[in-house]
Amino acid sequence: MPPTPGRPMPPTLDTITDLYQQPLADLILQAQAALRQYHDPRQVQLCTLGNIKTGGCPEDCGYCAQSVHHATALKPEPLMAVSDVVAAAQAAQAAGATRFCMGAAWREVKDGPQFERVLEMVSQVAALGVEVCCTLGMLQPHQAQRLKAAGLTAYNHNLDTSPEYYGEVIQTRAYADRLETLATVAEAGLSVCCGGIVGMGETVADRLRLLEVLGQLPTPPESIPVNCLVPIAGTPLAGAEPIPPLELIRLIATTRILFPRARVRLAAGRLQMSPELQALCFLAGANSIFAGSKLLTTPNPDQDEDLALLMALGLTPRPAAVAPTV
Repeated sequence: MPPTPGRPMPPTLDTITDLYQQPLADLILQAQAALRQYHDPRQVQLCTLGNIKTGGCPEDCGYCAQSVHHATALKPEPLMAVSDVVAAAQAAQAAGATRFCMGAAWREVKDGPQFERVLEMVSQVAALGVEVCCTLGMLQPHQAQRLKAAGLTAYNHNLDTSPEYYGEVIQTRAYADRLETLATVAEAGLSVCCGGIVGMGETVADRLRLLEVLGQLPTPPESIPVNCLVPIAGTPLAGAEPIPPLELIRLIATTRILFPRARVRLAAGRLQMSPELQALCFLAGANSIFAGSKLLTTPNPDQDEDLALLMALGLTPRPAAVAPTV
């Protein structure tokens, strides 16, 4: 995709690789400088991800317990009631979250009663004064526009990995489909939330190639979630080896340097990280986390544990950027 007029040409894979391979101290120093240029380095945004429709997804993503292709212990559940979602958002807000993301195990958004219910969820959650994000699968332009009108702040649609490795993980949706959805989101005026998953058997080059693709998007991601695979019994990636900690630190720092204005979010897999590893991720430029006891179907550190870690590091939750409408 061509860059937006006025934007510099995105860095090439060779440039990104050279950046990543710097001595670690130099890399972190550069990442800290990038963080401090556009963000308060003492603030970490707390986000909460809620599963509004669980299981029964026709996609075959090799990492996901919600796929109908995998024999996992997950039981499908219908789309939640609006009141239950609003109550969950209120609880998240009371715990310090300033962004509430709603995920549905759909391949794509379909017009009809369920989409109308999601629009009502977005409207009522937005009225609380939190940022509202959805991840609902592929999206048509008119649907993106309706979500925007209802009060949606951002739309999450991860690329997951490099174009070259993608087919090893997913066969039911093309990489081009994901890029098309991201373009639809941007054209509707929504913030783009897009990242990937590491620890799926990909190489370092695959991770850096993903960053190259993110840099080529017409609209840079406003937030970049970095998910560490949580292996789930019954999925094809149940036996995958975790990403080495220092490779994660290098990836976080490289992401921060390449996308200095973005929120780099530690997403899935934090329960498997030591406090020291999380601290290094913040030092390397991460400035957002998913808080709450669960991320879709995987466990997450509890609130008290997160707040204690932030306090020990001299960090504070980022305040809300929007005001409630009621």
